[in-house]
Amino acid sequence: MTTESAPAPHHTLPPVAVPAPATPLRGPHRSRRAPHIRPGLRAARRVGSTAWLCAADVLALAGTVILIPPQPWPIVALVLAAALQPVVHACHGLYRPSLSPSALADVPALAGLALVQWLLLSEVLAAYDPRLAVAWRSVLLAVLLQTLLCCGARALRYAVRRRRAARRPQSVLVVGAGPIAHQVTVALLERPRYGMRPVGQVGAAGTGTLPQLTTVEDVSRAVIQNDVRHAVFTRQPGGDHESTALIGLFAEHGCRLWLVDGGAATGNLWRCAVGRDHLWGFSVQPLNAGLHRPVARAVKRTIDVVLAGAALIVAGPVLAVCALAVRLSDGPGVIFRQERIGIDGRPFTLLKFRTMAPADEHESATLWNIALDRRVSVTGKMLRRTSLDELPQLWNVVRGDMSLVGPRPERPYYVGKFSHAYPGYRARHRMPVGLTGLAQVNGLRGDTSIEERARFDNHYIDTWSPWQDVCILARTAATLFRLGGS
Repeated sequence: MTTESAPAPHHTLPPVAVPAPATPLRGPHRSRRAPHIRPGLRAARRVGSTAWLCAADVLALAGTVILIPPQPWPIVALVLAAALQPVVHACHGLYRPSLSPSALADVPALAGLALVQWLLLSEVLAAYDPRLAVAWRSVLLAVLLQTLLCCGARALRYAVRRRRAARRPQSVLVVGAGPIAHQVTVALLERPRYGMRPVGQVGAAGTGTLPQLTTVEDVSRAVIQNDVRHAVFTRQPGGDHESTALIGLFAEHGCRLWLVDGGAATGNLWRCAVGRDHLWGFSVQPLNAGLHRPVARAVKRTIDVVLAGAALIVAGPVLAVCALAVRLSDGPGVIFRQERIGIDGRPFTLLKFRTMAPADEHESATLWNIALDRRVSVTGKMLRRTSLDELPQLWNVVRGDMSLVGPRPERPYYVGKFSHAYPGYRARHRMPVGLTGLAQVNGLRGDTSIEERARFDNHYIDTWSPWQDVCILARTAATLFRLGGS
């Protein structure tokens, strides 16, 4: 791998003259109808909206149990099913934010999950006690009732949300240039059902209908003055400094991000009809939804704490043996501490078992590949080959410095070096760093391409889901038996 590379050119937003806005940006004296809302309060409201749907699904399950003919349902089984139902629905995207929510579009997923849920419940009960076996007729009736109740509750919620959105539209910035950005702006202005009122365009020119924002500073002022709640991207954000700065700015102010497909509207109508979210015919999806949804962040953090805590307990004897081996082989100083860069560029202290003789601080922070260093002891080589030297990082996960799955953390010296050489490298710090990641399970570890690693890391961030984390952890566990090391 070549670590010396010419710095990437510094990207800037297109220089555009800012015309007098047709709709002036509001100054510090905001109207009473659109007060400034803190990002934390916005997140709390979004959690409340999701909680409403979760409660509706649980109540639908309870209503199903009440309405179907009497069955010997154990209370413990029903409580467990009610607790797991919102988690399963969340993993299948049934609580994902949407611009055009439809209860009918949710029917296939709701019916399929209800069928699996009731079949599993009936089989578990029959295996536990044959007297608790449930007839097929009752199972099918339960699936039908639960699907109808869930869809009815969602239809009611979506109708209320659409009316509220039309009465109180939220401010939005359109990011992008060209005809697609113009068509999206017109669609939002003419159709209040989406609950968005465009107040500016970022990097656009020539329309004159909205304030043109050409720098990150302009965008920051617009977000604060207009209490912007959404940002609609009409192009995929790159990994350059300005795109990363914009996404970070929007995230800091609690804005929700959307990405509009630039294809023709007629080309997206079929996909919209079968459940894809759309904005007046343009396919649209949440951008980095996994990063900005409070529920998703809470789910990921819960998984990290539970699994890492359990792994620390189970691996306690292994940790003790590794520590003793390092102490006997290499002397005092079992744990190696090193500064790494985590989410949003924040430094933290990473923990590992020491695998080589101590080096001076500068060498430790700047030396790249030391896999063949003669100072690596026999014990250290074995720990590296089995990845056991990484086990202390489970404590970093419990503390919140890291996640189980995410981009691998790097030292500050190389973060600065790679951020200049590879445009997408800086963007990988949008998510907590991890013990393992999509790049690592695809063989990109050790002395491999940094550009390809950044590409895989950014793809993981853009497509994050709890199930993807489970798959990566399973593939990581499989690779441990190959003794590949890191």
